[in-house]
Amino acid sequence: MWLRVVSEDRQWIEGEFWTGNLEANAFTNLSKPRVVDIFEWEHGRHQRAELMTLMPGAPCSRTDVLRHMADLPDKWWAELRRTSESIAAMPTNRVNADQALVSGRMQQQFGNAVNPVVRQWETVHGDLHWANLMGPEFALLDWETWGRGPVGTDAATLLSYSLLVPQAAERVHDTFADVLTTDAGMLAQFYVAARLLHRADRGSHPELVAPLKRHTDSL
Repeated sequence: MWLRVVSEDRQWIEGEFWTGNLEANAFTNLSKPRVVDIFEWEHGRHQRAELMTLMPGAPCSRTDVLRHMADLPDKWWAELRRTSESIAAMPTNRVNADQALVSGRMQQQFGNAVNPVVRQWETVHGDLHWANLMGPEFALLDWETWGRGPVGTDAATLLSYSLLVPQAAERVHDTFADVLTTDAGMLAQFYVAARLLHRADRGSHPELVAPLKRHTDSL
């Protein structure tokens, strides 16, 4: 077991991220932590302790961005794809991203050069990066933000966080090629790039800016 403790101002605890890990217990067929108990209390701010099952292995990266090729077996990649498909098929009223958010991020970064209208939606993990992936035995952590989002969001997110390691980016692309090469997948790549560029404007992973711009230029 491991214990996760979070602290937040009361006005922010009604958001879906606050209940994401617990509600992700709905995924009973995936390799992921399961919340077994919760305790909340007030101490200046609102506190929440979540007792979860502990997954074996170690994170594939110490940061969201991959900097060295991860040595992962083929079955790991197969489980990644199966997990993505299981998430996409899960019915939910939770929202990871809506049209207003997608349009705002894309127009901020690309102006009117890309049509931001999303025509296909699915359930997404919403934060599929390398620090949330365990290996060599597959597991996926950090379910606070799962919910409905543009089709291909998770594949595009992992691809974007892999751009510093071309071999890894190629493997991610090959794993999700049938998703990423569709119109919906292309739009998801623009949206994720816009989201990460927005974060970079605020100091998060500036090393991704040039690779992300090269990637969107190639699209």
